[in-house]
Amino acid sequence: MNTAIKYNETVFQGLSSPIDVYARTRSQKIGAPILQVKNVSLSFGGVAALEDVSFNVKEHELLAIIGPNGAGKSSMLNVINGVYHPQKGQITFFGETRHKMNAHHSAEQGIARTFQNIALFPGMTVIDNIMTGRNLKMKANFLEQALYIGRAKKEEIYHRQKVEEILDFLHIQPIRKTPVGRLPYGLQKRVELGRALAAEPRLLLLDEPMAGMNMEEKEDMCRFILDVNDELGTTIILIEHDMGVVMDISDRVVVLNYGMKIAIGTPKAVCEDKDVIEAYLGVNP
Repeated sequence: MNTAIKYNETVFQGLSSPIDVYARTRSQKIGAPILQVKNVSLSFGGVAALEDVSFNVKEHELLAIIGPNGAGKSSMLNVINGVYHPQKGQITFFGETRHKMNAHHSAEQGIARTFQNIALFPGMTVIDNIMTGRNLKMKANFLEQALYIGRAKKEEIYHRQKVEEILDFLHIQPIRKTPVGRLPYGLQKRVELGRALAAEPRLLLLDEPMAGMNMEEKEDMCRFILDVNDELGTTIILIEHDMGVVMDISDRVVVLNYGMKIAIGTPKAVCEDKDVIEAYLGVNP
């Protein structure tokens, strides 16, 4: 990533400050759809969170979901990774169609997730927090793990090496032994990203990964998200309120409003869409 991305100050003036991230040099070609969301509807006590939402996500793509507060963005991620079960519609992931799936099964299929609020173990070190992301890949039984024999010892060495690679990738080797609770907010968010990457996901769901960050922390996180997408080839669905970030790093954007999809397309097409401007952006292009 060598040259600066041009920030569209005309469209987004007053929405966000330009972020000094770097232009994408893709090493991965966007492929065919790997995830299809078809006619998904979700409601809670008669209140519709999602209403007949359909879209797809392509392999190696970075797809952003935007919309006002309460538009259904996090609910959509919760449907995709099996936390919520929609009343209508279906999800197809790598050809497997499902109507209901729990979060554990979703993780086994290769879907990893970060959350709006940090969900780490504050008393544990950085490396131990990231190691928890390898749990589904460990095959040793409880006795082997308790006595540290058989597969447990070999697995410990192998998975620790994988975690060390993530620490290098995210530039957090110097804090590997630091308890997470002692870290500043931006580094904690990076550790949470590392834990999700430890699962080696085919699809990574990022729920407001830059919420609460200052400008420098956002720049760092943007770089790492682009590296995950471009260098690791990981397909990403991103929820983010900073429109400068969304328009700079996304391949396509889905816009939700009151649980309904009102637009989908390239960042440029979406920011010029009249319905999107009226519902969310609130400015004239």
